[in-house]
Amino acid sequence: MKLDELSIGQVFKTKSFKLTKEDIMRFAGEFDPQYMHLDEEKANQGRFHGIIASGIHTLALTFKLWVEEGIYGEDVIAGTRMNNLKFIRPVYPGDELQVIVKVIDKKATKNETGILTVLLSAFNDKKEKVFEGELSALIKR
Repeated sequence: MKLDELSIGQVFKTKSFKLTKEDIMRFAGEFDPQYMHLDEEKANQGRFHGIIASGIHTLALTFKLWVEEGIYGEDVIAGTRMNNLKFIRPVYPGDELQVIVKVIDKKATKNETGILTVLLSAFNDKKEKVFEGELSALIKR
């Protein structure tokens, strides 16, 4: 969709994605090799009482679910910023994430483009918010 086709306040709901322990450990092993994501024994003794997903993994999945909705389609040019990222609750193996996306701002720029800002809110299958962040992208008008 082009910038002019989207309205402030418009809301989208993504499909869901179920996270496995193997997903968490594979991602963490490559991008965030900390004990709470990789060492089950040590993680069980820690604050979260088990392996949890990296916040970066949660962010990446949130973004993936939004992009796969295809709302931007071929009209997106590039991401421009992410603001106010909040990792609210831990994400555990077996959690199923779904994202609610709300258009919160849009501004026309030069050359038939504009900046669209959305609020991404990821929830687990217990309807608990686990992540929130603002994403801005340059898109065609």
